[in-house]
Amino acid sequence: MAVLQIKDNVFSVGVIDWDRRLFDELIPLPHGTSYNSYLIKGSEKTALIDTVYTPKLEELVLNLKEKLQIERLDYIVANHAEPDHSGSLPAILQMYPEARVLTNAKCKELLQAHLQILDDKFITVDNSTEISLGNRTLKFMISPWVHWPDTMFTHLPEDKILFTCDFMGSHMATSDLYSVNEGAVYEAAKRYYAEIMMPFRPQVKKYTEQVKNMALNGEIDLIAPSHGPLHNRPAFIIDAYTDWASDTPKPEVVIPYVTMYESTGKMVNHLVDKLMEKGIKVTPFNLIETDLGELAVALVDAAVIVLGTSMVLAGPHPVAVYAAAITNALKPKAKYLSVIGSYGWATQLGEKMDEPIKALMPALRAEMLSPVFVKGLPGEEAFKKLDNLANEIYSKLI
Repeated sequence: MAVLQIKDNVFSVGVIDWDRRLFDELIPLPHGTSYNSYLIKGSEKTALIDTVYTPKLEELVLNLKEKLQIERLDYIVANHAEPDHSGSLPAILQMYPEARVLTNAKCKELLQAHLQILDDKFITVDNSTEISLGNRTLKFMISPWVHWPDTMFTHLPEDKILFTCDFMGSHMATSDLYSVNEGAVYEAAKRYYAEIMMPFRPQVKKYTEQVKNMALNGEIDLIAPSHGPLHNRPAFIIDAYTDWASDTPKPEVVIPYVTMYESTGKMVNHLVDKLMEKGIKVTPFNLIETDLGELAVALVDAAVIVLGTSMVLAGPHPVAVYAAAITNALKPKAKYLSVIGSYGWATQLGEKMDEPIKALMPALRAEMLSPVFVKGLPGEEAFKKLDNLANEIYSKLI
């Protein structure tokens, strides 16, 4: 990645990962990602904000040593201990032995556990700490659980920049330094929010409000996350986060489903049609074909989740169980839940498939609407029950 100047003596020195397609062996990356790192040259001292994922160390070193010719580094700010931001930290400390790591107590603990960095390399900071670089100052906002317990933001007040680490970021490989294409950035940032931030929605609301107040008070005019482009119009991402993290879902229905011999699929199609006829936005997701990131995005706004599942042996299809577990982990703000599906020979067990599904999603705290199960192919009676479920959903939403 090229070294790009953000403001006078403030540079983007991170790396774009154009080809990465999976994160944490779980999260699809259809648009790649970036590991943003920032260099600040004060009149007396120099600081690096975060490092990069270990496989990209060589590119970070090239930016620092050859392109910017940085011979001395006084501080390395570690906003978060996750390896995509801290993996190169030991190597950078070897290259710049005089540097000290500025981070909070929890992040220090995690960095020492994961990277075995010696105690004397750290300077522990808190919300009251100010580090002078001469004509510039580093201030810190300890911001746990967006999305690890160690996260913090770093504020550069003289330049009105807030370095927010993962918060308000996006998995997006782009040559744009700033959020030029706000439509594309919005979609990538919403996906990132859904996959990474949504489980911590109360904390996200809290820190979104803090960042909003800083922007309104004229303390920041640039938000610089650790993934994706920078936000030189802070209101764009602040307004988006305010909406996504709100307590009020939209009148939308999401139907993740798996069907073995099309019986459950026929039920899903019927329910989708009935909801559409009532003017309700509904999105089905065939779990065998679905990108889980797209499902997560749909869950951000949905008021109703209807899980469709075939039966395997004595319970719901394992793919449906997996989807239920993922949904529970993401903790969307949906208010209502239902289960529909088809079973084969185990009538007594098949008619209770909603019970294990509901047990897998205690974090939702959603009201259970009428489940609909059918033995074999759905017929007139099953379709009437689905019509009733559509009416029930309509009455709840409209």
